[in-house]
Amino acid sequence: MQPTQSTSAYHRVLLKLSGEALLGEQSFGIDVNVARSVAEEIKEAHQLGIQIAVVVGGGNIFRGVSASAGNMDRASADYIGMLATVMNAVVLQDALEKVGIQTRVLSAIDIPQLAEPFIRRRAIRHLEKGRIVILAAGTGNPFFSTDSAAALRALEIKADAILKGTKVDGVYSADPVKDPTATRFDCITFQEVLEKNLRVMDASAISMCRDNNLPIVVFNMRTPGNIALAVTKAAGIGTLVCLEKP
Repeated sequence: MQPTQSTSAYHRVLLKLSGEALLGEQSFGIDVNVARSVAEEIKEAHQLGIQIAVVVGGGNIFRGVSASAGNMDRASADYIGMLATVMNAVVLQDALEKVGIQTRVLSAIDIPQLAEPFIRRRAIRHLEKGRIVILAAGTGNPFFSTDSAAALRALEIKADAILKGTKVDGVYSADPVKDPTATRFDCITFQEVLEKNLRVMDASAISMCRDNNLPIVVFNMRTPGNIALAVTKAAGIGTLVCLEKP
């Protein structure tokens, strides 16, 4: 199904989701009902005419730097983490197609039975044809997080912004769960994020976005309708991380 003409400020975005977004109330794994809800949210934004690529993490299954990796070799653990992102990508693809959205999974690791290889021009062509493109397996290299993969892929496909879905409604001066006095920023610069050591994305991803003037919108993924609101630059939705404050 081809999307309708966009009325949004953004033409093409990259949506960064953590693997934990697919957990639901579970402590481990994938809740397919939650995946279906996420798919419905993405569909709502897509029907505005937005070209959407998605990078999903694998932390709900395995994270290379987590305690579950134990004393494993870091490179081996990171490769396992990449495979976890492929699993999440296939689940999300199934959920999106069940709500009527054409989807392609492109992987940085060659797994032809499950996904197409990531080729930049192919990814862009899928987006131009109105398909959701899920970018799996990170960068294909160990020692890089899915945050860095999101920044890299967003630049490669010439996205207008990265939308980072989280469990809070923006960037705060401290963890709002632990510190009730934490204040939320409506807008903050990349440099301030780095200087204040705010955990928006890892430092390499923030630096990449800063150096290429790629804005990031951090918003609450758990509030229904927020993806569509984020792509339309609705006032009060999340925190804008940018090169200079408007």
